Amino acid sequence: MEALAVATGVVALAEIGDKTQLLALLLASRYRRPWPIAGGILVATLLNHAGAALIGSWIADWLAGPWLHWIVGLSFLAFAAWALVPDKLEDDKPLLKRGGVFLVTAIAFFFVEIGDKTQFATVALAARYPEMRMVVLGTTLGMMLANLPVVWMGGRIAKRVPLGLMRGLAALVFALLGLWVLIFGIEGGA
Repeated sequence: MEALAVATGVVALAEIGDKTQLLALLLASRYRRPWPIAGGILVATLLNHAGAALIGSWIADWLAGPWLHWIVGLSFLAFAAWALVPDKLEDDKPLLKRGGVFLVTAIAFFFVEIGDKTQFATVALAARYPEMRMVVLGTTLGMMLANLPVVWMGGRIAKRVPLGLMRGLAALVFALLGLWVLIFGIEGGA
């Protein structure tokens, strides 16, 4: 359950103001069909984060011992710094012209999430926690918690959420996880 809770919280906070949240806002304002957009986000996130968790699990098996301890701990500290950098959605990437809203959302989210901090966080979390399913479930839940309100309420939320504060909280969580791993190791003393 710890893996689920940590993964959910880390991704939900890290996702505030992230480019995938901006994409959710763009899709919601363009298509005004929240259910297919939500479905596309869910499918894309499950596929993307399952692949990332498999990589993290493989890394944990391959890099046992002190190397994994240092790599995962330092990765979380790097994510803390990365979380402080605001994301923007590149305007030069056109959305698909054909296909339904669900398909457009699923493909766009899948590709926008590649190389994103939440994907790398999923790799690190899967290396940290042996319960890979709980990590994927948690990171997916965190993604949905951050993006679904944007899909349904769009611009009203963007005006009320202090993005700088949320990025700071995400950075703090990543930094605390990194320090925890560096001080107590991969098993976290449990």
